Amino acid sequence: MPSSIFTQRHQEFIAFIASVRKAAEITQVELAERLGKPQSFVSKVERGERRLDVIEFCQVAEALGREPAELLRHFITSVAR
Repeated sequence: MPSSIFTQRHQEFIAFIASVRKAAEITQVELAERLGKPQSFVSKVERGERRLDVIEFCQVAEALGREPAELLRHFITSVAR
């Protein structure tokens, strides 16, 4: 099994995260500040160079003003297979 970072599903996930950020009208810099991380962290996630673990996903969701479980459900149903 290939690393999940190279799968189509991962590409869909990072596009989803970026779209949620943009829909919230939050810049990468603003999101990074909310997370206490450098802007490059957000950029690498959105370019697929860095994978989020579960805790980081929860932190990103909350920084975007979303409940993590709800956001994950939205991803699963919006990109249903």
